[in-house]
Amino acid sequence: MTRPTSRDVATAAGVSQATVSLVLGDKWPGRVSERTAALVRETATRLGYRPNLAARNLRLGSTRTALLVVPALTNEFFARVYTGAARVAAEHGFGVVLYPSPDGTGPARDPFASARAALDGVIASSMAAHALQAIGGDTLPLVMLDSDPRAGGAAAHVNLAMADGMRQVTQHLLGLGHRRFLHLASAVDSWTFDTRAEALTTLLGPGTELRTVRSPLTADGARTAMEAALAAPLGRPTAVVCDDDILAAGACKAARRLGLRVPEDLSVTGFDDLALATAVEPELTTVHLPAERVGEQGMTALLAVLEGTPWTAPDIPVTLVVRDSTAPAPAPAS
Repeated sequence: MTRPTSRDVATAAGVSQATVSLVLGDKWPGRVSERTAALVRETATRLGYRPNLAARNLRLGSTRTALLVVPALTNEFFARVYTGAARVAAEHGFGVVLYPSPDGTGPARDPFASARAALDGVIASSMAAHALQAIGGDTLPLVMLDSDPRAGGAAAHVNLAMADGMRQVTQHLLGLGHRRFLHLASAVDSWTFDTRAEALTTLLGPGTELRTVRSPLTADGARTAMEAALAAPLGRPTAVVCDDDILAAGACKAARRLGLRVPEDLSVTGFDDLALATAVEPELTTVHLPAERVGEQGMTALLAVLEGTPWTAPDIPVTLVVRDSTAPAPAPAS
């Protein structure tokens, strides 16, 4: 069956093709009567007419499409970022294409034959601006999420208050009497994890001990790293501060395998507040990161940049959620 054209709609409705274009392009008010506009829309629906968006976008010089680049699709955090971005995009007639970088936080390859022609802008979460040159180069506006605000190459930044999140964790544990800390840090080299490490080091003053162990971002990797750290003859920590909930789940598993109780012998904290945080036992004390809000602000920032409006905003607040994986520090062994 031949696809109906705007000319077919005009003929069936008894109006000009220009009138059809005005009505279906939402530019009719003040130029076409409401009765005629209703007739055109009804005729288009009856014929099954669909506008040729590709041709329309070429005329407008806009595809109304944004690309969201994330390190991985397996992490719930990035799925929630996409949900927030897509919600705001839909409210403004935009679409969002989700694209995982094949190399995690490394350089992202151009996902299309020519991304510059297929996109209006790029939003990138937890990546470095230089890793996105193959996609946008200097021709597409770039909004960076959860990335170094001092780095160049981006038209706007949207960040979470990561350092404040670590402050909340540290104050909570210090208030419980903990003085011997282990930082189970992500082995991924990124601004967001560096910020957490710097904040923790700064916040722990005299009279405290801090040891850092790096781990892949997997529960098994965290378990292995944690077992080795707890077996080392360096004095057992009473609190383990993890860079995310997946690492915290691995830390809890390692503690159980070594006969340690969480939180009686060892307090464990996470970051992100994924669904995993309440699926494990004991439930994790963790920092809630409002990922959907990150996506919403990221898309809002891109829309502002596309309109030529400067965009700035304070860091998005984060909140410590206290659950059952933390408790007062155990008394020193006699």
